[in-house]
Amino acid sequence: MKQDLFLRLSILASVLALVVVVLGAFVRLSHAGLGCPDWPGCYGHIDVPLTQTEVQSANQAYPDRPVEAHKAWKEMIHRYFAGTLGLLVLALAIIAIKRRHQPSQQFIVPVFLVGLIIFQALLGMWTVTIKLNPTIVMSHLLGGLATLSLLWWVTLRQGNFFAIDLQSIPSMSLSKLKTLAMGGLLLVILQIMLGGWTSANYAALHCPDFPTCQGQWLPPTDFKEAFTMWRGTEQNFEGGVLENDARVTIHLMHRIFAVIVLFYLAALSFFIIFKPALSSLKVAGVVILLVLMLQVGLGISNVIFSLPLFVAVAHNGVAAVLLLTLVMLNHILRSGLKHEYT
Repeated sequence: MKQDLFLRLSILASVLALVVVVLGAFVRLSHAGLGCPDWPGCYGHIDVPLTQTEVQSANQAYPDRPVEAHKAWKEMIHRYFAGTLGLLVLALAIIAIKRRHQPSQQFIVPVFLVGLIIFQALLGMWTVTIKLNPTIVMSHLLGGLATLSLLWWVTLRQGNFFAIDLQSIPSMSLSKLKTLAMGGLLLVILQIMLGGWTSANYAALHCPDFPTCQGQWLPPTDFKEAFTMWRGTEQNFEGGVLENDARVTIHLMHRIFAVIVLFYLAALSFFIIFKPALSSLKVAGVVILLVLMLQVGLGISNVIFSLPLFVAVAHNGVAAVLLLTLVMLNHILRSGLKHEYT
């Protein structure tokens, strides 16, 4: 019974983690990251100031950040979901500790996730108190995706999902595929980091044309300023502080690396789909390829249509899904289970 509870909670936590990641992107891209200038409450409330008296008091306490209810609600809803996720992760860790002597029970990752969630909460606080420092914002994004990926890994292992007969794959092909799958996962993580850095520095619209950038294939760049990772804690980073050339550099590197990821994952997918010895993995290859194509299309649409909110949020969400497909592939290749992929 407890085994089933752990699995159900891990599935729920994985779904909720994906929701939190998408909500975080929505908050950031709708410029509501400072909708509540304090933490964990909002202008000293557990919800958003509503009455005229509450609003006046909040505006007096934070004269440089008057209440904008629509932004504040976006931020608080994100916090409510994140808090609920934290409680689910804590529940998973408690069950794991109680059942730690059972061979089938995962222990290290569920307990580690509690520490990760605590650190993630601190990053959320610093995102607000240090006023959207790009390094903190990107780290908060990566922490959310790490939480999501680990919860998905726990769920896959606990439920024995997507398992195949590894004995049907020649050992040489399996070893090669494990290396390629891990390489694909690392490339996606690096690309997500570049995407997070692009968003955190408000550089998404600094190449407004496609496939060129500001009408050039190689526009002026400034790598030193573009990738200076820490700029102190005193200034407000909302809207970005970098000059045009630095933001163009960030955007351009995100594009270039996107091409690398595209070719690598497309080649990996085709290798899986068309190699007869890997026929049991064909569905996984097709899924990765479809998600990849969707993500590329959303990225191009962001540029062509000048970053519409829905497309930009979807681009973040599908990036998370692409990451999960690579986690899934690595799980499949390391599962060692002996039944067919369905």
